[in-house]
Amino acid sequence: MLEILTADEAGFCFGVERAINITKNAVQDTDQKVYTLGPLIHNPQVVKNLKKSGIDFVNDIDQIDQGVLIVRTHGVEPSILKKATDKGIKLIDATCPYVKNAHIYANKLINNDYQTFIFGDKNHPEVKGIFGHTDSKGIVIESIEDLKKIDIKSKVGLVAQTTQSYDQYFRIIKYLIPEVKELKVFNTICNTTGKRQKSARQLAKKVDAMLVIGGYNSANTKRLAEICSKTNTPTFHIETVEQINWDKIKDFNKIGITAGASTPDWIIKEVLEIMAEEKKDVNVEKEEDLKVDEVKEEKQKEEQPVKTVQEKDVEVDFEDSEETTKEDKDEEVKKDLKEVED
Repeated sequence: MLEILTADEAGFCFGVERAINITKNAVQDTDQKVYTLGPLIHNPQVVKNLKKSGIDFVNDIDQIDQGVLIVRTHGVEPSILKKATDKGIKLIDATCPYVKNAHIYANKLINNDYQTFIFGDKNHPEVKGIFGHTDSKGIVIESIEDLKKIDIKSKVGLVAQTTQSYDQYFRIIKYLIPEVKELKVFNTICNTTGKRQKSARQLAKKVDAMLVIGGYNSANTKRLAEICSKTNTPTFHIETVEQINWDKIKDFNKIGITAGASTPDWIIKEVLEIMAEEKKDVNVEKEEDLKVDEVKEEKQKEEQPVKTVQEKDVEVDFEDSEETTKEDKDEEVKKDLKEVED
């Protein structure tokens, strides 16, 4: 029977939900055109729905000269904020509060003369924003290998992209400790991120396969897929229900489902609903197959002659012999014990 289990932590996080509400309210409160600087969140389906509501996104501040500009959840560099203000564009800040903390701490480290490392994905907009708040003096690292190529000073500070893995962050910290005289670390990883990753890892260990739902451009969703894969459980990253590969998951009996922080509930619900329908179909097919197998088995029994063997003038029936069954069982027990001892 197909069993579907969902992670305790999945779907919209506080920061994403807050940003969407801010954006929707902005449209209602103004007659001006509303834009977001880059996609509000890393989920194509949500961005598409926002566009239907009259909210477009631009990739560069130079693309607009007026209107309302919403700073997305990932935040931006201070220079972009200044440029928008100088152009007379109204700014509404929907930066996630956890990301803002990373901005504040990174800036504080730089101002106190720490060699400041930013642990994160170099090309991610959040990391670019954090880097901007260090007056472009911070150093972005993605792994310990990056640190090995750098002349590390005696006084080092460290912040992380909010969706990074705690395990990877701890490895970076562990590497730095013997290399420096002073190390100041700020835990800028979002609490929800940690809980979500832990929940996904625990679920992946209990199931035959995992479905991770979220945008292919979503860093936290990709991280969830990586974490699940590391448990050696087959893991499939999908954006929508249409991308479920039934041929690859049809033989699994227990499937776990989790979702990234920018994945809306309605997409998760669609996946759960179609999995529930598939569960019914699987049950029906299995029941029908069972009935067919039972009929075949009964027919074979009727046609098959009783097999016997002559040993010491005693006729022994393979199916009914207690002596033969006992010997077979003894051999099986001995084999099992040997395997345990080995």
